[in-house]
Amino acid sequence: MRWMTSGEQQVMSLGFDWHSKEMSVMFMAKLAKPLMGTARIVINSIHIKGDLLLSPILDGEAVLYSFESTPEVRIGVAFGSGGSQTVPGMELPGVSTWLVKLLTETIAKTMVEPRRLCFSLPPVDLKKQAVGGVLSVTVVSASNLGRKSRTIELGNNQSSSGNTTPGIPLNRRAHTFIEVEVGTLTRKTTTCEGPNPTWNSTFNMVLHGETGVVKFLLYELDSDGVKYNYLTSCEIKVKYVLDGSTIFWAIGHNDGVVARHAEHCGKEVGMVVPFEEDITGELTVSLVLKEWQFSDGSVTLSNSLSNEFQCSIDGSPKLQSRTGRKLRVKVVEGRALAVNSKSGKCDPYVKLQYGKALYRTKTLSRTAQPVWNDKFEFDEIGGGEYLKVKCYNLDTFSDDSIGSARVNLEGLLDGASRDVWVPLEKVDSGEIRLEIEAIPNDHNDSLKRSSSKVEAGWIELVIIEARDLVAADLRGTSDPYVRVQYGNKKKRTKVIYKTLAPNWNQTFEFAETGEPMILHVKDHNAVLPTASIGNCTVEYSMLSPNQPADKWIPLQGVRSGEIHVKITRRVANSEKKSSLLTDASALGKGHKISAQMRDSLKKCSGLVDDGGDAEALSLALTEVESVQDEQDLYIQQLEREKALMLQKIHDLGSEIVRTSSGPARTSC
Repeated sequence: MRWMTSGEQQVMSLGFDWHSKEMSVMFMAKLAKPLMGTARIVINSIHIKGDLLLSPILDGEAVLYSFESTPEVRIGVAFGSGGSQTVPGMELPGVSTWLVKLLTETIAKTMVEPRRLCFSLPPVDLKKQAVGGVLSVTVVSASNLGRKSRTIELGNNQSSSGNTTPGIPLNRRAHTFIEVEVGTLTRKTTTCEGPNPTWNSTFNMVLHGETGVVKFLLYELDSDGVKYNYLTSCEIKVKYVLDGSTIFWAIGHNDGVVARHAEHCGKEVGMVVPFEEDITGELTVSLVLKEWQFSDGSVTLSNSLSNEFQCSIDGSPKLQSRTGRKLRVKVVEGRALAVNSKSGKCDPYVKLQYGKALYRTKTLSRTAQPVWNDKFEFDEIGGGEYLKVKCYNLDTFSDDSIGSARVNLEGLLDGASRDVWVPLEKVDSGEIRLEIEAIPNDHNDSLKRSSSKVEAGWIELVIIEARDLVAADLRGTSDPYVRVQYGNKKKRTKVIYKTLAPNWNQTFEFAETGEPMILHVKDHNAVLPTASIGNCTVEYSMLSPNQPADKWIPLQGVRSGEIHVKITRRVANSEKKSSLLTDASALGKGHKISAQMRDSLKKCSGLVDDGGDAEALSLALTEVESVQDEQDLYIQQLEREKALMLQKIHDLGSEIVRTSSGPARTSC
């Protein structure tokens, strides 16, 4: 260990020797032609040896560290082949050696001066783990853009080490722009002319985790105005500090350091960063860390320690138990969505996926500034599950993706809501506004308690008819039926042939669980797979008990179509619907259902053995499902009867204990 001076900076140099065999890191490498396929690469040991440099910055509040020169790196590698390969690519001469060399050089490159990592030394530890953030990036301008000209030694025709002449300015008519990249999220500035362009473009970027790298890539538009040529880049690193502040740092001139410290969210930080590679010049940017999101559910917003999402100052979270909670997500609107380059139109809709639940909004026609205001509910999932947002442009043959994003929902406080603009990734522009609300635990607890009582409720759904359905057949009609999905329960109506205005009038019942009820309208086809002709969600949570609601619901995902339903939240009481046991004894009812099930299964088996047509088999399966649904209702009724009987026995026992515990009588 020794102290040394690098420019005006005091640096500590340490001998570093690290060896570990207790590791197993697997990569999946895609091999290009002529190898093709994939290869599994497993690193099972690593040895790094070199001279480590520690550079204190920001008055000792943090330390940057890196290796002074390329360290000695040895890795233990095992290879395998992917399932798509006929002959493992690793068996070809030189492939294994080349991949080991590539991995070694890549690992070493990330650790060598001037590419430094940061270790912060905060005076206060709030004991909070950052899991994401929102960063506002303003690309202000660039100055003195030019190309480096290296001197050449004529004797050996090799470039001299580090000797450069002043930069040659870019053509005054050169058109350049900056592409900002954070992970998979990219944004592009406008194009400006000359060696000193000014863009003043601001973007909201999303950080996943407590650190991030903001890359700025400089491009030039070629003379014909068609092709973009990559020129150079620079980058700024961001890191959350345990005291709630944020550190930004980058490589400065002569491999120095440009470092800034934002004591709180909302503070603007300006940085001037030199470009790397063969382009001279500097980039001026402004950065504002708008919020940090934490694993305990708190969010730091714009220097507001009293924000409704904040933890207490000692770091103890206010988050209550999240078991059984609901998350209500409202897709409000979008802006600056990408337009189809061929048709010039944008008919956007949004898909939300959270765990296994998948919903979509309605489709809006010809607008890049849509307003949906569609609400959806999800069962909260622990373990840091992300809400996946995907935006599409409706097209005749296949819908075009116009961006996607991930939203961290972990740790929302009960009763709290967030209103956020989420930037879409993998596209040049576009944001989706979401309102996210956590439904309090006591609401769900009351639902659980009510559903566990003897007087448990159920949902009665009558699918009456539909109108203006889209034609799925070449003859201009459809063969529609409806599949009802309620949690893990699925039921379906009969098929009505050759009509766009079917009439079903079928009734279904489900034990109420609070889950979404989704109707899928399908076109039946005996030969080809069934086609979807729309879907919708039936809202019932706000209905008054035993008060039916008659609704015409527009179908989503299609250009036209509505379905007519009547839905009722039935609440069992002394005058509840007639028992399944009124017309037969319990034993007789059970035998009847069993017999129906046997007959239906025999019918299906006979059709299969006789090679019956698909339509007859489909109807037979529908009959089996109906009998199974009747069996489920019968079992639920038995459970209610059992619970009622146990409650009466309990009440009788309590009454016996109460009457027998009175004062003893004395004889005269």
